[in-house]
Amino acid sequence: MQTVATASHADQARALSLSTIAFTACFAVWTIFSIIGVAIKAELNLNDTQFGLLVATPILTGSITRLFLGVWTEKYGGRLVFSSQMILTALATWALTLAHTYYMYLFSALFIGLAGGSFIIGVAYVSRWYDAGHQGTALGIFGAGNVGAAVTKFVAPFVMVAYGWHGVAYVWAAALAIIGVLFFLFAKDDPELVERRRTGAKAPTLAQQFAPLRNLQVWRFSLYYFFVFGAFVALALWMPHYLIDVYSVDVKTAGMAAASFSLSASLFRAYGGHLSDKFGARQVMYWTFGFAMILLFMLSYPPTAYVIQGKNGPISFSTQLDFWPFIAILFVLGFFMSLGKAAVFKHIPVYYPGHVGAVGGLVGMIGGLGGFLLPIVFGAALDLTGIYTSCFAILFGLVAIALTWMHMSIRAMERAAHGPALDELPSLPEMQTIHVPGKTVMPRVLQDWRPEEADFWKDKGRAVARRNLWISIPALLLAFSVWMVWSVVVARLPAIGFDFAPGQLFWLAALPGLSGATLRIFYSFMVPIFGGRLWTTLSTASLLLPAMGIGYAVQNPDTPYLIFLVLALLCGFGGGNFASSMANIGYFFPKAEKGNALALNAGLGNLGVSVMQFLVPIVITAGVFGALGGQPQTMSDGGQLWMQNAGFVWVPFILAATVAAWLGMNDIADARASFASQAVIFSRKHNWLMCILYTGTFGSFIGYSAGFPLLTRLAFPEVNALNYVFLGPLVGALSRAGTGWISDRFGGGRVTFWTFALMIVATFGVITFLGLGSFIGFFACFMALFFLTGVGNASTFQMIPVIMGREVPRLMPHLSVEERKRQIAMESGAIVAFTSAIAAYGAFFIPKAYGTSIAMTGSAVGALWAFLIFYVICVAITWAVYTRPGGLLHDIEHSRAPQGAAAQPAQ
Repeated sequence: MQTVATASHADQARALSLSTIAFTACFAVWTIFSIIGVAIKAELNLNDTQFGLLVATPILTGSITRLFLGVWTEKYGGRLVFSSQMILTALATWALTLAHTYYMYLFSALFIGLAGGSFIIGVAYVSRWYDAGHQGTALGIFGAGNVGAAVTKFVAPFVMVAYGWHGVAYVWAAALAIIGVLFFLFAKDDPELVERRRTGAKAPTLAQQFAPLRNLQVWRFSLYYFFVFGAFVALALWMPHYLIDVYSVDVKTAGMAAASFSLSASLFRAYGGHLSDKFGARQVMYWTFGFAMILLFMLSYPPTAYVIQGKNGPISFSTQLDFWPFIAILFVLGFFMSLGKAAVFKHIPVYYPGHVGAVGGLVGMIGGLGGFLLPIVFGAALDLTGIYTSCFAILFGLVAIALTWMHMSIRAMERAAHGPALDELPSLPEMQTIHVPGKTVMPRVLQDWRPEEADFWKDKGRAVARRNLWISIPALLLAFSVWMVWSVVVARLPAIGFDFAPGQLFWLAALPGLSGATLRIFYSFMVPIFGGRLWTTLSTASLLLPAMGIGYAVQNPDTPYLIFLVLALLCGFGGGNFASSMANIGYFFPKAEKGNALALNAGLGNLGVSVMQFLVPIVITAGVFGALGGQPQTMSDGGQLWMQNAGFVWVPFILAATVAAWLGMNDIADARASFASQAVIFSRKHNWLMCILYTGTFGSFIGYSAGFPLLTRLAFPEVNALNYVFLGPLVGALSRAGTGWISDRFGGGRVTFWTFALMIVATFGVITFLGLGSFIGFFACFMALFFLTGVGNASTFQMIPVIMGREVPRLMPHLSVEERKRQIAMESGAIVAFTSAIAAYGAFFIPKAYGTSIAMTGSAVGALWAFLIFYVICVAITWAVYTRPGGLLHDIEHSRAPQGAAAQPAQ
């Protein structure tokens, strides 16, 4: 019986050498478009985005098929699967020569991408011939087949010059078909497959093979491979085009130079496997990510001219990376990426020895998708920014994320293995003399949190809760600022040369509300799953994407409308943050102070809309960022605007808020809960009723904030609306922050009832003055509406914990006292977050309602009547369910029972 332990060295060498040769041939075919794509681009006159899609399409198929090919290799063996895959790919490569339109080329490229699936076949096949102590080296040697990309770049340009790109396709197809036949004839079945056939054992089921994919660790490995392999493939495809455009070299020189990168990123993979066996894969990954960050920073710095005002006049100089230094840095980057590729796949057979095909298939698929997605992103970034080095800046950000996640995970494992003593060590050895354990290290997870106990709250709880609140508020303020930035930007786009119709402008104003509301549904459940500190950090950092994207997009009037639609959707990240922020802060405060704390967090966070509408009109009138901010746009009246500052102005503040959240906030251990446990709120009728009421208050606030500038500009064109519109969100935000105590004192139900009643009156006033053409009356009634929405925002949220304090003991009488307290807090937090998600759709529907009403009737009055009717429904629900005699909150709010009693479980 042959096993891994008894397999001869000759059989091992045969399996490894044949697999490596086959993988090299497959990889050469997989990257064929990096050379022939240049000719096809010229032949079809493709733009950069179309070219990026063409060269990336084979990577898509090769990535997705890895998951299935890995599973089939586990079941049927590498000899059969590898041979079949190569022959089918050869046929697809030959068929490419029959294409004559762009879409036919894309279709053919999909099938050529099957070549990329060869990697996981070889990994599953080769790993079965070697023991764990030698798998790293063996897989590193096999992975060096990536050198096929260099083969294509070295040889294909000369074949293409002599015979055209069709000749390259014919030669590569014939070579791959021959190797596929030879592999089937000379390769042997792996030891595990032979043993399974001998014993009659069944192959593992799909469910068994895919079981490890539930582990977060697998997805972390996938992110590593997304960079070390996906970015390698992307750069291998992108570099010939990059070198030709940037350094004006011919296709042969570009191919040879790019091949040097592919060579270093491939051949040294074998050495990476050896280092992983000797020093450990984890150590090699640190080397890879650390050096990659340095090298990518150097590559991402664009040619820049500087002018310094010196003592004797201006001093001018410039920085630029010349051709040969660029190639040298790229070669070194490829070296470390090759080490990383080997290190990632050293992990897999060690952690998942019985699931190499499925786990390796997923990791390989995600990595391959990097090779598909990144060239498209590179092309889009180049079209959007006009900066060639933007591709390296994108990779720099990707490496930073991967390194951070890896280090956090490793530290978590170390803490679990070594206990709390590890936390007493300083972050850096140089800090040993000033390090005070327990004082200079802030506890990240609060294991003991009892805000309802007066002594605990006074001695410890209040200070911690307030620190988290005052870090949360500016982060939420920035989220609202980015979320609603389109409400100002869209009003100025026509003036700087963007020829968008009113309907298109309303869509841009409305889409952030749509995406923000949708994201809130998911964000509602994130804090108990990930923890408030981590989620606040990540969600705040995500605001950089739309802020920087807007800054680049508005500088060019030729930027496609589609780009603006995508950026408008990305602004929804800011809207989603509210749900998680409110749920997080709600855990920190006792019931007696919860209403005011939530009002402060939400009210001062809502203030971001007003801050944005006040600040953006100011900063777009000056070049506050100098040369870094770009050139101004010339308006139709001859003036100048720096519209990019509407996005760029938030970037430094977002960075500061992200750091503050990570360093200063805490998680609460008792606040952890799965999605399944939180999903109980979907069976609570009061969850859905509060969604309606909060839509009437917050939905109105955010919808009016989004649509007010454009509505005012259209209804009163003679008025410079941008000088006044910030006052509405300002009034609404401050009223929310300043009136939470009223609901705590008199009861949220009663305050909500009277708020809706007055909103009906204010809306009727807006309709009346709009018809009369009176800006003063229109503006005054809208200010009243904004004030009332703020009051109602605070009062509706105050109602939720009181309602659940009554309902949970009734619906779940079997829970103990402590369990009921946790259940009430968990359900209240989830309902607060979920209702905020549903209500946020107001940011989409109100501007769209304005646009639809104007398109159908020529006026926004129809939409305002619809809003008035909705407020009547909200008044009726509040009275019938909560505040009438016999209603759920009537006795509590009329002091027949103390409010706290409703929140206490039955003894």
